[in-house]
Amino acid sequence: MSATATSLTPEWERIDLLGAYLSAARRGMDVAGDMGERLKNVQQSVRELRRQQPWRRISETYGLDTLDQDILACTIASEGEPRIAWMYQELQPGVSSFYPTPALIREMFVMNEQESAECHRRLTLDSPLIRSGMIEYDSGDIFCPIKPTPLARSAFFGLAEAKSPSIPGAVRVPTQSTWDDLVLPDQALRSLREFMLWIDHRQQVEGWGARITGGPVALFAGPSGTGKTYAAEVVANALNRPLYRVDLGLLVSKYIGETEKNLNTLFDAARQASIVLLFDEADALFGKRGEIKEARDRYANMEVSHLLSRIECHRGPCILTSNLRQHIDAAFLRRFQVIVDFSRPDAAARTEIWRRHIPAKAPLDAAVDFDLLGTEFNLTGGQIRNAALHAAFLAAGDGAPLSPVHFTSAVWSELSKKGTELSLSGLGRFAQYLSTEESV
Repeated sequence: MSATATSLTPEWERIDLLGAYLSAARRGMDVAGDMGERLKNVQQSVRELRRQQPWRRISETYGLDTLDQDILACTIASEGEPRIAWMYQELQPGVSSFYPTPALIREMFVMNEQESAECHRRLTLDSPLIRSGMIEYDSGDIFCPIKPTPLARSAFFGLAEAKSPSIPGAVRVPTQSTWDDLVLPDQALRSLREFMLWIDHRQQVEGWGARITGGPVALFAGPSGTGKTYAAEVVANALNRPLYRVDLGLLVSKYIGETEKNLNTLFDAARQASIVLLFDEADALFGKRGEIKEARDRYANMEVSHLLSRIECHRGPCILTSNLRQHIDAAFLRRFQVIVDFSRPDAAARTEIWRRHIPAKAPLDAAVDFDLLGTEFNLTGGQIRNAALHAAFLAAGDGAPLSPVHFTSAVWSELSKKGTELSLSGLGRFAQYLSTEESV
């Protein structure tokens, strides 16, 4: 839920007072004592406000501290209270903008040399505030305005939906799944939670003196259909970050040097956005670098090395999925912060997946037995999700509750996607429900 202009009033009052102080100081005027008391009171109100939404959610999501919050508040103030936009123009006459510059913010908050240097660090490319995507500031010039993004306007005012960042060479993946939708072994779930810790508590651990160059990077390994991409969606949704699947077909070029340029463009754009990068079926590209037999092999190895280097140095979560873990270069395996193994679900897990993926309000025939579905159909989680939805459409078309007939037909259709010869034995006790026409 976004904040309203009224709920953020203490922020605007505080910035208004700081601007009045600065204006008076520049003219050599004394400030009335009651203004100091007003500023003290409103600062307390701001501290209380920032423990509430939307500040609490924003700060926890992006790892923003008090100084980051002050900079962000000054930036969005022009949108929340128009008089502040006019005040900014009066206080920085040489800048044609309704938004504050770092120089103005430093002067308003009366920062000393050390505090000014810290303010500058909060506006570098690798800083949490810039990576959050809440502000636009592309220059090291302290007289360059800091502007709010659509994401900030959406988070604070609900004025418009946040616009997805443009990441060349990647496509955005919808993320609606939650932890409750995952059916995985305890060890896999534990590893996924540990990957989240690397992201949520990075700033705290760095504050303890740890040196962390990039990442975190995770490998999701396991057979096709076991939930690797699905888990990536859950992680991105839990982080409240967009998930982008890298389309290697858009990046890899037959022309020497072009692949590296495309990769640099991808990672430079991702560095300035708070997103999760997903490299699906990574073993196809990150496999063991081969023996050099001709010039093209040497350049191919250089491309892979360049990509591995950019992934390792990228300051943001990356997830690589692989159907064949053994195909990943052993030298690169050591650089993963977390490796999550996905296995085919057992009967109990298959039963639970069936339960969770049947539409909640779908009518069920009394003969439907979820335990039997899980026992008789040896499917992956992805196959079950597809079959459950297919069965629902079959039942809707018949105008009847979901029955064993619908489930059997849906599973048979799912198995036929492999393009191999099918056997009724694969349906177990459900074979009796398959019509003669379908079994042919």
